[in-house]
Amino acid sequence: MMNFRPRSLTLFVGLLLFCIATVTIQAQDWAKARLEASPRHHEYVTLKHDNRTVHAFVVYPEVKGKAPVVILIHEIFGLSDWAKEMADELAAEGFIVVAPDLLSGFGPNGGGSSEFPTQDATVKAVSGLDPNGVNADLDAAADYAKHIPAGDGKIATVGFCWGGGKSFAFATHRKDLSAVFVFYGPGPADVTAINAPVYGFYAGNDARIGATIPATVDAMKAAGKQYEPVTYDGAGHGFMRAGEDPGNTVPGNKTAREQGFARLVSLLKTMKSAPRASNESQVKTLSKKAAVATPACHEDAKPTEAAKL
Repeated sequence: MMNFRPRSLTLFVGLLLFCIATVTIQAQDWAKARLEASPRHHEYVTLKHDNRTVHAFVVYPEVKGKAPVVILIHEIFGLSDWAKEMADELAAEGFIVVAPDLLSGFGPNGGGSSEFPTQDATVKAVSGLDPNGVNADLDAAADYAKHIPAGDGKIATVGFCWGGGKSFAFATHRKDLSAVFVFYGPGPADVTAINAPVYGFYAGNDARIGATIPATVDAMKAAGKQYEPVTYDGAGHGFMRAGEDPGNTVPGNKTAREQGFARLVSLLKTMKSAPRASNESQVKTLSKKAAVATPACHEDAKPTEAAKL
């Protein structure tokens, strides 16, 4: 039997907690393995604006002609292995993907997402990001995307969880987006400045975010904007990641992930270079399966405060 002195016991407990946190961070090893097996070209680029430097992960599709560019906005967990693996999956469908690390420079020793020691530390850092600073970083990513030689000049944003709310909010700020995709993120309080069509993807077992949808539908309709939200019954918050995680135990997550990805790709392939707002608003519910909700990330879901995220 081990005989710990008080100080030794404290050190042991600290080490144990660190190991547990490390396991949590490394829980996306499956995503990392898929990413490493990809045949597509990956690179990191440096984006600069004002006095700030933002690092972004870029993936190119294997296509002959020029392609639209997708700005991928990560979850509250930062630019994780899953976020990069999702970027690669979208590139496999024929799109150039630019995924900025919005924690660039805010991590230990001036690093980004990968430098935070625990998931909680990452979540806290993302939660504390200044909304104007996030928009400035996304502007830098969009400006870069517009001038990629292999790009066709069309750009869209795709955001997940916290990034879903930021994708919606960025649409009120950026006027040259061809389409906006929001995965289980709340809408902004003021939608009148939005130019691009907005497509929502929501989980049936996510009352926190689901409760915000009616107000967003009303606001978008009143402003004459195109908004098409779809709710996937049986899925929990974060289903795009959870649905492809080998450890997922909720069938609805897998179904929603497959249907949501197919819808996303279909809409990306048909997006127009010069979108026009319409008075169209559709509310749909898919996958009528019951399951236990599995909330997996966090953001402020209040419509009136979404712009402050």
